Amino acid sequence: AWRAMPYRALVVSSDGSEIGKAASLLGDENEDIFHGIVIERAPDGARVEIPALRIKKITEHHVITDLGTSDVAELQPYREEHWFHLGWGGLFRKRPEWRE
Repeated sequence: AWRAMPYRALVVSSDGSEIGKAASLLGDENEDIFHGIVIERAPDGARVEIPALRIKKITEHHVITDLGTSDVAELQPYREEHWFHLGWGGLFRKRPEWRE
């Protein structure tokens, strides 16, 4: 279901308030692992990450999170980095000193 999320879908908090619009999916399509989404946060437009654990439902029209209004301001900024899958099952973000 996470791969079917529409681009620019409305993202809402736990009380139904709009918190932004979806800008990107974070995940490994080959392994079917969903890490979260990147949103353009309302009203400042900052690109921030919402971890998969905070997303409760994805529909054809919107994404429902368990975030409260105060949680939204504390979301981590999005940093465009690669994800690496290690043989034992761990996932780590790429660091500049690592080679592909």
